Amino acid sequence: MSRAQHERARPNPNRPLREDLVLQACLEAYGGVRREGRLSDRALEFVLRRKTLLYSTERRAVAERVYALLRRQRTVDFLLEHSQHNFETLDGTRQDVMRLAASRILHGEDPNYVSRTSGLSGTDLTVLDRLPDAAAELDALPDAKRFPIAASLPDFLAEKFRAVFGKDASRAAEAMNERAPLNARVNALKGDRDVLQARLAAEDVESTKPTPLSPLGITLETRLNIFSLQNFKDGWLEIQDEGSQLLGMLVDAPPTRVVDACAGAGGKTLQLAAQMKNRGDLHALDVDEGRMEDLRKRARRAGVHNVRTQIIPPEGPEAEAALAPLKGQADRVLVDAPCSGTGTFRRKPDARYRLTPESLEMHVARQKALLERFSTLVKPGGRLIYGTCSVLREENENVVEDFLSRHPEFTVRPVAEILGAELGKKVGPGPFMRLAPHLHGTDGFFGAVLVRAK
Repeated sequence: MSRAQHERARPNPNRPLREDLVLQACLEAYGGVRREGRLSDRALEFVLRRKTLLYSTERRAVAERVYALLRRQRTVDFLLEHSQHNFETLDGTRQDVMRLAASRILHGEDPNYVSRTSGLSGTDLTVLDRLPDAAAELDALPDAKRFPIAASLPDFLAEKFRAVFGKDASRAAEAMNERAPLNARVNALKGDRDVLQARLAAEDVESTKPTPLSPLGITLETRLNIFSLQNFKDGWLEIQDEGSQLLGMLVDAPPTRVVDACAGAGGKTLQLAAQMKNRGDLHALDVDEGRMEDLRKRARRAGVHNVRTQIIPPEGPEAEAALAPLKGQADRVLVDAPCSGTGTFRRKPDARYRLTPESLEMHVARQKALLERFSTLVKPGGRLIYGTCSVLREENENVVEDFLSRHPEFTVRPVAEILGAELGKKVGPGPFMRLAPHLHGTDGFFGAVLVRAK
């Protein structure tokens, strides 16, 4: 890295943002999501990779403003449509500039500063002055109409949130629209989190605190490029939400034979390897070679050597043949199933606008098929752990109940028996783990442990 690049990368909280550059990058990234259909993280990565002149504080501002707008997209559009006549007919770029400005005010920035730095001029600026009146109009709507707009959820998802969370639906949706914390999991093969915190402090990362639920996690209270840390390069930590860590803990993997059936890039696979103390056989299965290669790289960095990666066909006789050697052989099988991602809206805010009733039905059908397929790998007396990062009953309790109705040889083991009574009470109530941002500060997660009869 050249000296000039190093100076640009070095955070300086006293350096004022070059708002014109930040706005241009925001417009490009937001346009990539809104108008080109790109995933938010990929759109931001694409734009920021090319904006080499931005300082680190400016890059962070771009990401935070784009994510903030996506989280509150429906609310912002309502406010602008009620503040600007014929807003929907304006030029697309002009609309997006107004959206970014309105979102900044909605998230607490000084309206005077936003007006000066928004890129708006003339009559467009007066729209910002009318936002409080539009907010009052929103508050005056009947709750059935107000909630989906205030929560910034499609109507069908708003109904499902109300069904799941009841009187807490507004609180749950509000928490989903906040910025997620930056959590990491200590690599237990290297040491515990107290040692990790000390090592991070020696690397001038002092603002960390233990996660309240997972004994493996820490929260990094200052935003930084974690991938540049020497402790990350040395395999001491992995970025992982606290809720995801708790799902991994439900596996309670013995050092024998364990299967991570939907391993992806391997976040939970590495956690299971540490549970197994690098012993036994840990089979990581996935349909995507790219994700498997990512897992192999992460395993090398973490010092994990008991993982066996395997690409399996998504369906058909070839898939069954690939799994045949593991039939009835596994002490634990984790099915962390692909899902709607409704529990991760803080991190993937645009996912809510991509989800439809039809795609939700497809997720449920796939989850049932995966649970059916991988349950055959569990040996008598072994455990099948089912999890999602969804908060919807259709993908969680309903899938488990459907499976149990056809498989009397499996019974539910309460999660409190694995996590301990105190922690189990916090992540319950009931036999399953159900996490949500407004209650636990984690992403939304579901977990169930099913035991096969001996």
